[in-house]
Amino acid sequence: MKIAIGSDHGGYELKEFLKLYFNDQEISYDDFGTNSLESVDYPDFGKKVAQAVLTNKYDFGIVICGTGIGISIAANKVKGIRAALVYNEETARLAKEHNNANIIALGGRTTKPDDAIDIVNVFMKTIFEERHQKRLNKINQMEESLDE
Repeated sequence: MKIAIGSDHGGYELKEFLKLYFNDQEISYDDFGTNSLESVDYPDFGKKVAQAVLTNKYDFGIVICGTGIGISIAANKVKGIRAALVYNEETARLAKEHNNANIIALGGRTTKPDDAIDIVNVFMKTIFEERHQKRLNKINQMEESLDE
C-alpha cells in the first residue's frame, strides 16, 4: 500500500497526524506538501496529489484543506480523478464501493484526528463493487466529451 498525501495550511496539522500514524503502521506514503501552517493555495496541492495518483505509483491519494471541499473540487479537475469528500466511515466505504474513488478528501478543521484514522482504514479495506462500473463508464465518457 502506498499513499499520496497533500494539504494546504488548513489541513497541515491533520496531514502531519496521519503521517505519524502511517509511520507507526509502516504504511508507505509520499507527502506532496504543504510543509507549514503558512497560508497557501489548496488547488496547487490538490493538483500535485491528483497527478501523482495518475502515475499508478500510488494506491490512492488523500487531500486535506480546511473543510475538504475546495481541495476535492481542485483534485477533480484533473482528468481521471474521482476525489470524494468523506466525513465518516460510511462515506469512505461508499466512496470506494460505489464510486471507486482514487482520492479521498478530508477537512482539517472538521475531521477529528482519530476519526480520520478510522476513515482512512475503512477506505483502504474497502473493495470497489464492479456492479457500479457502468456509472463510472458514464463519468469517463463525460470527461472524454469535454476534450472534443
